[in-house]
Amino acid sequence: MGRRTTYLVILHMSWILCENVLSLPAPRVLEYDVDGGRDMDIFDINEEAGLNLVEGDIELDEKQGRNSIIGDQYRWPKTVPYYFEDDLEINAKGVILKAFEQYRLKTCIDFKPWEGEQNYISIFKGSGCFSSVGNQHVGKQRLSIGTNCDRIATIEHEFLHALGFWHEQSRSDRDDYVTILWDHISEGKEHNFNTYNDTMSSSLGVPYDYGSMMHYSKTAFRNGTEPTIVTKIPAFADVIGQRMEFSDNDLLKLRRLYNCTRSSTFLDTCDFERENICGMIQGPGDQAEWTRVTQAPGGPNTDYSNMGKCTGSGYFMHLSTATGKPADTARLESRLLYPKRGYQCLQFFLYNGGGANDQLVILVREYDEAHPNGTLRVIQPIVAPPQDLWQLHHVSLNVVKKFRVVFEGIKGDAPSTGGLSLDDINLSETTCPDHVWRVKNFSDIMETTPNDKPIYSPPFKSREGYTFQMGLYPSGKEGYAGELSAYAHLVTMSGDTEVRKWPCPWKQMTMMLFDQNPDIMRRMNNQRSVTTDPTKKLSGTSELFFWDDPRKVGIEVSAADGTKYFRGPGAGTTAYLTHGRAKSRDFIKGGDAIFLLTMEDVSHLTVTQPVPSSTLPPVTTVTTAILPPTDPCTKVTCGNEGVCVVDAGNALCRCAVGDDWWYYGESCQYQGSTQDTMTTALIASFSVLGGMLVVTAVSVVCVKRKNKNSGGGGDRGITMSNVTVTGM
Repeated sequence: MGRRTTYLVILHMSWILCENVLSLPAPRVLEYDVDGGRDMDIFDINEEAGLNLVEGDIELDEKQGRNSIIGDQYRWPKTVPYYFEDDLEINAKGVILKAFEQYRLKTCIDFKPWEGEQNYISIFKGSGCFSSVGNQHVGKQRLSIGTNCDRIATIEHEFLHALGFWHEQSRSDRDDYVTILWDHISEGKEHNFNTYNDTMSSSLGVPYDYGSMMHYSKTAFRNGTEPTIVTKIPAFADVIGQRMEFSDNDLLKLRRLYNCTRSSTFLDTCDFERENICGMIQGPGDQAEWTRVTQAPGGPNTDYSNMGKCTGSGYFMHLSTATGKPADTARLESRLLYPKRGYQCLQFFLYNGGGANDQLVILVREYDEAHPNGTLRVIQPIVAPPQDLWQLHHVSLNVVKKFRVVFEGIKGDAPSTGGLSLDDINLSETTCPDHVWRVKNFSDIMETTPNDKPIYSPPFKSREGYTFQMGLYPSGKEGYAGELSAYAHLVTMSGDTEVRKWPCPWKQMTMMLFDQNPDIMRRMNNQRSVTTDPTKKLSGTSELFFWDDPRKVGIEVSAADGTKYFRGPGAGTTAYLTHGRAKSRDFIKGGDAIFLLTMEDVSHLTVTQPVPSSTLPPVTTVTTAILPPTDPCTKVTCGNEGVCVVDAGNALCRCAVGDDWWYYGESCQYQGSTQDTMTTALIASFSVLGGMLVVTAVSVVCVKRKNKNSGGGGDRGITMSNVTVTGM
């Protein structure tokens, strides 16, 4: 390797496992740990920085005190103005924007650059990670994202404070769910475990949440090695303190506080568990049909949502290509959707158990005044060769008018004993990830891979022409057993002649372990991002740049297929995720793990954010047009998977109906069942019978009294009133 070995640190030899295939041994390149080799929580970072904050990360003004934040005056408008200070790290800016996207996807909260509004959040690089609680109406309200605070969950956590939330374990009912071990708390830190009564903070009617990202970990502020918090349900001991994503109850509380009825960028999700198939319809003029099934000839034997684990569920949509003629089509069309941003990401799982050239094509049917019945536009054919696997796919859309997504299955001319199957469809107005790396049998790999041994994804090409890959230590780096360690590397293929700028300037690489929950709104993905700083040196004394051309600062390696390429130094973390958390949620499904990898340009974040020329009056009311005003469904929300339809110009909810159950009501808010109906019918029958018996008894009593009052005995006659006799 000649001159290259004079400046590249070679640690030892390892094997590359690329998509679970062993290849030739290769030397390992230098790896930079952005966390300094430590897994530090928010409170550890702040304590090391010498910050003495309320509850570890809450900044209170001396005049403010611990005032109540109950009341509308402490809320922000649903669109929050923000300003990036110049001292913020570029990587932090990029991750903050990703956090904003999660707020938009899962809540009605949006963020916009400050344009002179009287109150706004100023984000800067302070000594740690901290925020005030609620809108303090101070004009410029500070929120710090300091060194090591640039994790997406840390940022979401601090913004939840800014939006009005205290920590979960400070609730008034805290002691019903956890025990605080006061003797284990560092001296002088006891105040961080105070609770607030209902006049200062509200739980908004949401149960105590061990899984909240606002909960302390079990070791928070400890004075030794023993925990400071013990959960009264032992199973949650290692759940508290998660810093991956919003929990379901985090989102529920935020939606209740801000009266959210819908999120900003979410469009649709469907796992086909309800018979109404999420309002989807069969397209007109087809020669075949998609059917809702739990298994299909030729595979799959289970759905992807539940993997066959739940009795009475586990449905997906299937198109049989075992019969019919070549070129026969079947279209499955989504309900009507109303875009706002002009770009969308369609995500779904596809199982091809049919012929070699059976095909799925993604189209959109777009509607406007000139085309009230819609016009079809082809977006992308899906390449998915037959295999015994539910394959994850992403398709980028660019729709600006009312539309439906169309899944068109086409029978090929090759022999088929099965067909095409769809499950877990999600659509949002977000950007799609660039690449998918599926690691098969990941559960076994975590258990059997030796400590300090990496595996690598295939090299992937970014939209800007750079090539990169992810390095993963399934059993952690040396000294980090029980962890996943992850690093991002630049790559240059052998013989590559493409002209690019070196050192690579300001590209953010994101490594996301995908939570395979069927519903995008409930996912808690684990992700870390690193950004290529073109000024970063390989080492303190080196004249070489860390993110330079890998042919210059990297090593040559061989892929599983024999392809040679150069791998540059890596940046990442030894503490990407613990094995315990990796085995939770749906990070591993059917034994497999899926990593979503993206490399995007963030050079625009190096420019100073403009300062408005004047300050606008505070915004008191924010109205956001979610749907076109001409559509009556704009103001109607149908619950329980009901679908809004227009009938004679009026918006009506079409409620979900099953074999023995149904929803009803103006917004599908009530549930009925066959059992309920039978019970009601029996009660009604018994009521009628009881009434008849009462009437009969009363009639007999009255007749006896009349006979007695007539003064006669025997059969002299009975006077019958209200009876008319007509002549013969």
